[in-house]
Parts: sequence; C-alpha cells; structure tokens
Amino acid sequence: MLGVLAAVAFTFLGLLAITFFIGRVVPIDPVLAVVGDRAPRAVYEAARIEMGLDKPLIVQFFSYVGNVLSGDLGMSVSTGKPVAEDLARVFPATLEMATLGIIIGVLLGVPMGVYAASRQGSLLDQVIRVVGLLGYSVPAFWLGLVGLALFYAKLQWVGGPGRLDIFYDGMVDPVTGLILIDSLLAGETDIFFNALSHIALPAAVLGFFSLAYIARMTRSFMLDQLAQEYVTTARVKGVPERLVLWRHAFRPILVPLITVIGLSYAGLLEGSVMIETVFSWPGIGNYLTTALLNADMNAVLGSTLVIGAVFIGINKISDVLYRVLDPRAR
Repeated sequence: MLGVLAAVAFTFLGLLAITFFIGRVVPIDPVLAVVGDRAPRAVYEAARIEMGLDKPLIVQFFSYVGNVLSGDLGMSVSTGKPVAEDLARVFPATLEMATLGIIIGVLLGVPMGVYAASRQGSLLDQVIRVVGLLGYSVPAFWLGLVGLALFYAKLQWVGGPGRLDIFYDGMVDPVTGLILIDSLLAGETDIFFNALSHIALPAAVLGFFSLAYIARMTRSFMLDQLAQEYVTTARVKGVPERLVLWRHAFRPILVPLITVIGLSYAGLLEGSVMIETVFSWPGIGNYLTTALLNADMNAVLGSTLVIGAVFIGINKISDVLYRVLDPRAR
C-alpha cells in the first residue's frame, strides 16, 4: 500500500514539474495577459514581482507545488475567478458526458468484439472491423456536425447544443454538478428528460469512438483465447458455445480489458475538446480551449493538471481491479 502511495506521489510530482515548465517555455507572457500589451513598464514590472516571476526558477517551482497542494491554481484571466472554482464548475459536465460515452462503448464494444472473434472472417466480423476502422479515421468534429444536422436540425430527435434549453437553465441547484442526477434529486423530471435529450448525441459520438477501440481490442484478446487448447477441449466436451465464449474465453481477458476500458475512459475525459466545442458543451475541454485562445495560462495549466490527475487516478484504480480479478497479481 505504501508503495502504491509513493508511486502516486512521485507521478503527481512529475506531472507538476511538467505543467510548471510547460508554462515557462510556451511563447506566452502571463504578465501581459494580465496587464495588457499597452501597460507602462512600471506597471508591468510591479505585476511581474507580484506574480513571483522575478524569483529564481527553482523557487517559483516549489511555490507552485505548494500552491497546488493547498488547492490554489491561481486566478483565471478569462473569468476573473479562481481556476479551482472554475474547474469544479466545468469538470462535472465533461465527467457526465464521458461516463455515458464509456458506458455506451462498453455495452456495445465488448459484445461486438466477442462475437466478431467467434465468427472470424464472417460478414459480421467484417462489418465490426469496418466500424472499428471508422472509429479511428472519422474526425470527431465532422461526425458531431453531421449528427447535429441530421438528428437535431432535420429529424429533431435530440436537443441542440448546450446542456439544457435556455428556459430550464439555472432552475436546478447544482448538488453533484451532474445535471441528470441533480434534476432527479430535485424531482424535476422535465429537466431530466430535457438534459437527456441534449447529452444523448454528444455522448453517442464519444461512445462510437470508444466502442471502436474497445471492440477492436476485445476481438484481439478473444482471438488469442479461442486459439488455446482449453477452449478446444471445452468444445470437444460439448460445452455450449455461449458458455465457451463468456465463461471460458472471456474471463481470462478481463484483466487486460480493464486497462483498455480505463485508457478509453481517460481518453474521453481529456480528448473531448472538439466534441465540446461542436456541441457548446460547458465542460473542461471547452474551458481549456477558451483559456488557450485568451492566453490564460493559469487556466490552461490547471486544466492540464486535472486531466493528468485523472489519468493517474484511473491507472491506479485499474491496478486495484487487477488484484481483485486476478489473485496472481496480489
């Protein structure tokens, strides 16, 4: 346990070092972002001293580490609020959309991969492989725009951009930050279904990219297991094919499949920038894009730090699940 905590601490320290030095090497002057490019030299120097940028780099780094560990990520130039407060507001929106996306990816991708492997070379296998190829090659922004044009503008099956219609905006108090859960807690079923109609399409787009990766990896893992002798023995004994697939061949791939699902989930959390931009989704991706356009380095570094911490957390959760599912790893 102590080894795991030490590994997490060193990894997080490395993440802090990377984000700090990224903020120092990018061609953006954080002082100018605050005072403007027309500020007098005296004002510029005063702001530079106040921000601690006149100190040696190593002193700035340890100051940065101390501030982060105390929850201080600095002030956002774009919003005028603490970055930590902004991230606490926008991250739940990304978490909600990515969680629905990974659920779609797992529920569809795993069975698709299993049955594609069981019918290798068949028409079903070819179709699933094409779906996986499309998931790797189709641009996210293009698929999002096509989805909006078809399912929102043409067919009107789903809600438009944003998390809610303007009429419902601000009518539910944020308890968890997840609008679907908060609306149910408040007993507002109308708001729940309105939010569901808005999140359905972006979550489905994310789910498509997730299932493409999960289906492809599941198929690969299953092909390896189906070629093993114990599977041939089970078939010779007359074990039903359904049990051969799901009890004998599928169970051994659970451990590597957890890694695939975890990486896919983390990828959805940090890689949804284009989807959030297309759907005007008020999540961390949209926040990060706005911060980059406004040269708001505190917001950029804070967002990067949160995304990196998510990767670390998901990897460690995967390690714990390894030990639960595979006694040999304990």
